[in-house]
Amino acid sequence: MALGRTPRQTDLLRSTVDYCADRVAADSIYGILHRECFALFPDEMFADLFTDIGRRSVPPMIVAVVMVLQRVEGLSDREAVDRFAFDARWKYAAGGLDFDYPGFVHTVLVDMRARLARSPRPDRIFQVVLDVARQAGLVGRRRVLDSTPIYDAVATMDTITLIRSAIRGLLAAAGADLAAVLRGAIRSGDDYAGTAKPHIDWDDREAREALVDSRARDGFAMLALLAGCELERGVDQAACLVATVLGQDLTDDDGVFRIARRVAADRVISTVDPQARHGHKTNARGFDGYKGHIAIDPDTEVITATEVTPGNSGDAEVAEDLLTDILPSEAEAEAEAEAEAEAEAEAEVPVEPAEQAAAYGDAAYGAGELLERLDNAGIHNGLKVQPPAAVKGHFPKDRFDIDLEGQTVTCPAGNTVPIRARTGERHTGQALFGALCATCPLAAQCTTAKDGRRITIGPHERTLVAARERQHDPGWKADYRATRPKVERKIGHLMRRRHGGRRARVRGRVKVAADFSLLAAAVNLARLATHGITHTAGKWVVATA
Repeated sequence: MALGRTPRQTDLLRSTVDYCADRVAADSIYGILHRECFALFPDEMFADLFTDIGRRSVPPMIVAVVMVLQRVEGLSDREAVDRFAFDARWKYAAGGLDFDYPGFVHTVLVDMRARLARSPRPDRIFQVVLDVARQAGLVGRRRVLDSTPIYDAVATMDTITLIRSAIRGLLAAAGADLAAVLRGAIRSGDDYAGTAKPHIDWDDREAREALVDSRARDGFAMLALLAGCELERGVDQAACLVATVLGQDLTDDDGVFRIARRVAADRVISTVDPQARHGHKTNARGFDGYKGHIAIDPDTEVITATEVTPGNSGDAEVAEDLLTDILPSEAEAEAEAEAEAEAEAEAEVPVEPAEQAAAYGDAAYGAGELLERLDNAGIHNGLKVQPPAAVKGHFPKDRFDIDLEGQTVTCPAGNTVPIRARTGERHTGQALFGALCATCPLAAQCTTAKDGRRITIGPHERTLVAARERQHDPGWKADYRATRPKVERKIGHLMRRRHGGRRARVRGRVKVAADFSLLAAAVNLARLATHGITHTAGKWVVATA
């Protein structure tokens, strides 16, 4: 398919420009797209997605405008193309097209997303909008991080549905010959053709257990036939999924497969979207799907980065990816420090220091490794650190005086013990009070352990202690309270539409991430519109009041 071109010459008698010009606000997303769509999303920006010969595509600039408006308004593909066909504002936003400009089918949007996903720059629309904000001076060096649940677009499956669905997927992925061999291993009598559960007396415990055992045996028998065979990619993935769902939920109890009384750490919850996970935003609030992570500039509320992870992932895991634009590598940090020192030494007057980078986030980001990374890079640390827990109401860890220089720990009663070295990834040392607790008058407030209280020392203990002390500073508190909450409002902008906002429109982490990035681009563009962004003399500037 060859690249289509957006018409720039419109019919004065049929154009949407005169009709919409006085009705559409200049600082709305329709207004900024109408003025700047050719500068934002020129057809040439998507030239690498098409060939030099073939049928002309729908002009990519028009498709990009429709995709952005679709994400802002939370529409399905069919709803979006209908809106483009009959809403004058959409054609006005696409460069002021004529009222009778022909529409297109919804599969054009599906095709464009697929082409972008296969390209080297799948998030180019987000990056283009972000670059505009940077050129206009709307992106500084401060960042606020947060995450929000994105509910998956599939139904969460129970164990028997997972097993049957995974086996059905394996049979579908296998060719006719291999599927016939696999079906020969089935002993339950299930044809695995339908999605409905088998008809049994679900109130009968023995019937339920027999159902689970028989379907599990079918799955294990199929895997045994495939063991040691070279499989095509699709068959191999389907077989791995069968092995995963069988291994995560079942236990072998005296030769009978039963549902295990536990929950696997990384449990697959659906064979339709195997990458979705069960997560917890808080202890009392669970969800199924993914987490959407964002970083914003708190001064202009422009989104500077997005990431999507499975629902059971931690917020701090992707923090460095969100801070890439302000977080230099160790080599870059050293080179920058040397360059600044040389420039200051050679200059006759002191060098004006650049704006200090800063990162803010709630306690979910208060991991020792990330805190150290920011401190070493000279970035202001606005990440909150959770205070130590008071287990069973006993003295928390911060009631103990930990002397890392002297390698000792002193308890609230004044007893001091040495820190003993300990190997392991989570802890580097441990202080054991042992027999001292037996005669201590504060023992009841400290521990119920027979061998006394023990204090573990983590690899980032010094950093965490310093961070907790820093949080007591009134200035730090005031700065945190004035800055961190701004990201909550931006998440509200992203999630205000249930379809395509809080609820994912697609399946799979890669597709969900691309859709989330496009949503962020649309919200950023709406934000830029309020700043009156214009393209003048080859550069982007903010309109002056």
